[in-house]
Amino acid sequence: MKKSFITIALFLIAVIASAQPQGYYDAAQGKTGQVLRAALHGIIKGHTSVSYNQMLQHFPQTDAKPNGKVWDMYSDIPGGTPYYQYNFNDNCGNYSGEGDCYNREHLWPQSWFNEKAPMKSDFFHIVPTDGYVNGKRSNYAFGEVGNVEWSSTNGSKLGKCKYPGFNGTVFEPIDEYKGDIARSMFYMTVRYYGEDSGWDSSDMTNKCTIKQWALNMLLEWHRSDPVSQKEIDRNEAVYDIQHNRNPFIDNPEFAEMIWNPSWGLEDEIVSSEINVYPNPAASYFNVEGADIQMIKVYGLNGALVTAVQVAQCDTMTSINVENLKNGLYLVSVIKVDGSVVTRQIVVK
Repeated sequence: MKKSFITIALFLIAVIASAQPQGYYDAAQGKTGQVLRAALHGIIKGHTSVSYNQMLQHFPQTDAKPNGKVWDMYSDIPGGTPYYQYNFNDNCGNYSGEGDCYNREHLWPQSWFNEKAPMKSDFFHIVPTDGYVNGKRSNYAFGEVGNVEWSSTNGSKLGKCKYPGFNGTVFEPIDEYKGDIARSMFYMTVRYYGEDSGWDSSDMTNKCTIKQWALNMLLEWHRSDPVSQKEIDRNEAVYDIQHNRNPFIDNPEFAEMIWNPSWGLEDEIVSSEINVYPNPAASYFNVEGADIQMIKVYGLNGALVTAVQVAQCDTMTSINVENLKNGLYLVSVIKVDGSVVTRQIVVK
């Protein structure tokens, strides 16, 4: 075995339970790659669009901290005390420094889609942020900064990119919100898939497609900063307003399944002699093959959810999944010679 399953599990993202409607993602089941991207687009397109001005009245519903203040990712200090916090009536357009007021930040800047609707008022990439910091970010790509040219009070940075593939100016949020931003960008590239004929390109994007260097980085951010309760709550609030959801909050594994569909299988021994079916599975799945010693099923957070010892003479073993939550799991088939075959199984 070239790479152990435990090593693979270290970078897998956690599955976060949410109140996604029953059957909402049925059309995406069993798909990977661009086929999955297209299927998700079909599920979340055609959302109810509110006006740009109406967004301000909805921010208390979508972006309130537990203390009732504005949840600004560009000034918040998780676990600490921010230098300033805003009430929701503190919005404005004029500012001279940090702490003056907040405004609406387009994580996917308006210039990248030429200020067109409905992107201009799509909640899944628009958040309240300090106006001055928002202005510093401007329409620069997100990235990882080498030499810092400017830093906000919470440690967000502006400077030249050190991430491989791009060396221009970028804006880097703090680590605690990198996953949030990555999943917003993933939403945009799926929601507007095939609807970007009037869009412009940027250092980070080609119309609604994320460039490879940025995609690699965002996937790393997505893995290192898993879905938070903040995002789950915001997803539900936005769903109430515009009646679509961010698939990458509900099902974080979708990111890997679209842009890295071989995830969990790299450097593993993949054998056609091992069959796992039916897939998707409703109440059980079978593992068929010779010389199997043990079968282990793991969640996407690397946690073992079931393990079955296989008698040496058995060539087909049924695994009960009735008590598992819907989603993607990894099946690790351990053979008597110590080799491991990894398969994916969808439970629905």
